[in-house]
Amino acid sequence: MKDEYIINISKPVKDSGAAFLHTHTDVAEVPGCRGLRLHTASSFTATWEAAEAVGVSVAPPYWAIPWVGGQALARYLLAHPERVAGRRVLDVGTGGGICAIAAAMAGAARVQARDVDPMALAALAANAALNGVEVEPIEGDPPGVGVGEGEVILAADLWYERFLAAAMTSWLRSQAGRGRLVLLGDPGRAYFPRRGVDALEWFHVEDIAGTESEATVASAAWEMAAHGRDDGPAGGVV
Repeated sequence: MKDEYIINISKPVKDSGAAFLHTHTDVAEVPGCRGLRLHTASSFTATWEAAEAVGVSVAPPYWAIPWVGGQALARYLLAHPERVAGRRVLDVGTGGGICAIAAAMAGAARVQARDVDPMALAALAANAALNGVEVEPIEGDPPGVGVGEGEVILAADLWYERFLAAAMTSWLRSQAGRGRLVLLGDPGRAYFPRRGVDALEWFHVEDIAGTESEATVASAAWEMAAHGRDDGPAGGVV
């Protein structure tokens, strides 16, 4: 990744973001993640409304909750550190950074994390410090940009909306085609690819966000193949 893409979060964003985190989240250990802790909101909607009201951010606070796909991928990385140990990792759509932090805890040589929301990157910085690891924040969308030295690409919970899902799947597939290891986290939502992905391990994870149909849902870590037709939802949800 070229140096100009790597950002230092501006002091105003850092200061306002840190204050907002302390006021509207609690530090909580993510179940099953071997001590990984995050600043976690008790209500996604209330946190969104509060962020808009104080002018911190108008974007949905995806950073405030460890989503079920991210939990699954983080648990997989912590249980199988050999997938990332000693390697250079890029986490895309990082949110609060659960997957990036798990990769760093698992021994990755270098971890970078990309998101379009500056508040997400402020949360990432706070969460990385909370866990005693180093993660480099990068602002922006991954499609259409290089991945620098990244050998492993991580992505979780990016398959909610049709057009974003299609763009991300195509970009991630292209990275797999270039020989990079592409690891995903998702419960098998409607726009998650049905073909060209292998389920590595299923986990029962808590729906901390309260957006799923059950309090505990099955979610998986997946590996993306270089080739595959991306024309439907993933099968095999248990």
